[in-house]
Amino acid sequence: MPRRSLARLYKDEFSGYSLVSFQKDLIAGLSVAAVALPLALAFGVASGAGAAAGLITSIIGGLLIGALGGAPYQISGAKAVTSVVLIVLVNRYGLEGMWFATLFSGLLMLTIGLLKLGRYIAFIPAPVIRGFTLGIALIIIIRQTDNLLGIKTPTTETAAQKLLGYFNISFNPNLHAVMIGLVVMGIMIFWPKKWNLYFPSSLFGLIIAALLNWTLGWSAAIIGDIPRTLILSQHLSLTDIPWTHLPDFIAPALTLTALGSVEAFLCGASGSNMTGIRLQVNQQLIGQGLGNMTLPFFGAIPTTSAMIRTKVAIQSGGQTRMVSILHSLVLLLAMFLLAPFIEWIPLAALAGVLMVTAVRTVEWDAIKRKFGKRFKTNMIAFTIAMLATVILNLTNAILIGTFLVGVVFLNKIATIDIDVQDVDIKRLKQRGIRTAGKCRHVHVAFLTGPLFFAATGKFNEAFANLNDTHALILSMRGIPLIDTEGLEEIYRLYEKLQKQGGTLMFAGVHENVRTMMERDGLVEIIGGENFFWSSDQAIVEAEKRGCQFCESSKL
Repeated sequence: MPRRSLARLYKDEFSGYSLVSFQKDLIAGLSVAAVALPLALAFGVASGAGAAAGLITSIIGGLLIGALGGAPYQISGAKAVTSVVLIVLVNRYGLEGMWFATLFSGLLMLTIGLLKLGRYIAFIPAPVIRGFTLGIALIIIIRQTDNLLGIKTPTTETAAQKLLGYFNISFNPNLHAVMIGLVVMGIMIFWPKKWNLYFPSSLFGLIIAALLNWTLGWSAAIIGDIPRTLILSQHLSLTDIPWTHLPDFIAPALTLTALGSVEAFLCGASGSNMTGIRLQVNQQLIGQGLGNMTLPFFGAIPTTSAMIRTKVAIQSGGQTRMVSILHSLVLLLAMFLLAPFIEWIPLAALAGVLMVTAVRTVEWDAIKRKFGKRFKTNMIAFTIAMLATVILNLTNAILIGTFLVGVVFLNKIATIDIDVQDVDIKRLKQRGIRTAGKCRHVHVAFLTGPLFFAATGKFNEAFANLNDTHALILSMRGIPLIDTEGLEEIYRLYEKLQKQGGTLMFAGVHENVRTMMERDGLVEIIGGENFFWSSDQAIVEAEKRGCQFCESSKL
């Protein structure tokens, strides 16, 4: 389906909009805000930019991307998948570096959307995405261990280094922090699902955690000051952009772009299944691109589509993109009215929220099914993507994942089936085709699959022995595409047959394949008279021309 304009999306979405529709959107917006508040705070802390940055991200992202996005149900905000990259950027380059990477990433997303390249996101195999998801969940758990234990250990480039560091140092956990984290995790795990429709378990957990820490006088570290402003004192300005280090930000920006685009696509696929409304991916990327180009100037962090918040919006009866806008306005009020309470939320409580949320984002059933069925290619791609994410930094993991995408793709499409058969006289007669059947050296090869560089090995194998062949007919109805390597192999096969006095014929060649052969000059070399609609026609023609090979070999 072609991408519809934003004006057309608005027209379809708000046609017949009424007060009842607004009431449904308002209820859904309140529900989404209740879920988004603890997650925004937690992901802001996890990124290294602070809780306020995460909150502003969800406010500005919800307003801007909600208004410009590609579906009525899509909700954007701070996400775990980006916080994993951001913590490394903040540690290495400071907040200015993180903001610049966000700005650069937004520009790339905007470009992808404007060029209508969003459809290529779907080419990333599910095993690779699931491997990244599990790897990111493990990174969050490892990196939030400090907050859960109430300790501070040295920062590291990778999660694996962070994990190993715990075995090389002695530390004294803050029991109050540990208890608070466990209480929050327990509430989220055992909270009945139907209760979440009325009050999110994560928000209730944070309230209980803050009350415990405050009323009992516990020593668990808290969020601290929450500025009552949309533009933080520390934010990106054009004079702060580190132009001299521009090459250093290319890989992180590409990583943020890839992760944000994939999240948008997956969230849209889930929302589409629930509502029947298809996400306009390119429009969504345009909205996300503009959003991420704007956020650094508020001091916020990158935003992308949030699956949990989107599901809550749909399940709460949301009708239009007003849900996203209203949820942002509720978060804005919360920042100004509830800041004194938010400031008392313990970091250990946010760690508990993050850990449980991270585990829940992993598609455990799908992973179990693939491993249970022993799909080896999927298992290898999943495992490598997961290990690369944890052991290396996420930028390198993306590069490895991209390589895996290519390998998995080639493995899927490189299979070509070649079935070489003798002429079946009885079958031809049953179909009313008359042939003498005197030539025993006419063979028909039925080819199925793309004939390109990765399939040439099997092509050569199939025609290694042509000593008894006078006419070889390639039935190519099952060949959807061919590349230059495939064309060269056909030419070599033609030369081989020519040297022994044989003929190469073709049947059922697809129009696009025929065009490639014409451009390469093969049709002219082999002769247009050797191309037929069906293999039956080619067999009859081969016999009409006479079997010179048989005569020369006295057979």
